Amino acid sequence: MPVIDVSQLRKAYGARRVLEDVSFSVERGEIFGIVGPNGAGKTTTVESIAGIRTPDAGTIRVLGLDPRRERDTLRTRLGVQLQSGDLPDKMRVGEALSLYASFYRDPADPAGLLADFGLDGHRKTAYGKLSGGLKQRVSIALALIGNPEVAILDELTTGLDPHARRETWRMVSQIRDRGVTVLLVTHYMDEAERLCDRIAVINNGRVVALDTPAGIRALAGPDASLEDAYVTLTTTGSDR
Repeated sequence: MPVIDVSQLRKAYGARRVLEDVSFSVERGEIFGIVGPNGAGKTTTVESIAGIRTPDAGTIRVLGLDPRRERDTLRTRLGVQLQSGDLPDKMRVGEALSLYASFYRDPADPAGLLADFGLDGHRKTAYGKLSGGLKQRVSIALALIGNPEVAILDELTTGLDPHARRETWRMVSQIRDRGVTVLLVTHYMDEAERLCDRIAVINNGRVVALDTPAGIRALAGPDASLEDAYVTLTTTGSDR
């Protein structure tokens, strides 16, 4: 059984259709990427998988559970980092991890996560005083505080400088090394190619390609880059 199974997902906001027919599955131990232009439906897809949004049609199973009907059970097995997940500026890093740990029956050790992600020296620092890279480290630590089997990471490196992006990539690989399956949303093709085992390209609410990075590159020709293939897929919108 796939760790995540999404079938024929549809979602509209009023007259605007955001998801038309999104289907894919994620296997245990994968880093699975979702890429696509702004407004393509990426965030709506992962928020539906996390049980935050209710699709109009289609089915979702995460670890065999329905994210809406069995949300409380799934919450203990799923870690989520979303773009909109900022903490209060005055909350200290150590306080945030201790607070989130209190939500779980068997949480990870907050001190251990602080050490693992290079935050030990910032445990008393207010969140609002952290750099963008350090805020992302906190986001990752919070996503892992419940010892999840699956982690959803949405646009982790947006706005980060090159060094902070590379450090964040290293941390995503660390998450997989812990045995966690990762669903990664990004709009950076170098990031997707570096980290992901397979990638779903979403355009206009549809999955227009689903393959390994090498397989998607091949759609645009033998010498094409992943960026070349992505541009072709998201400008033509042709299903593959």
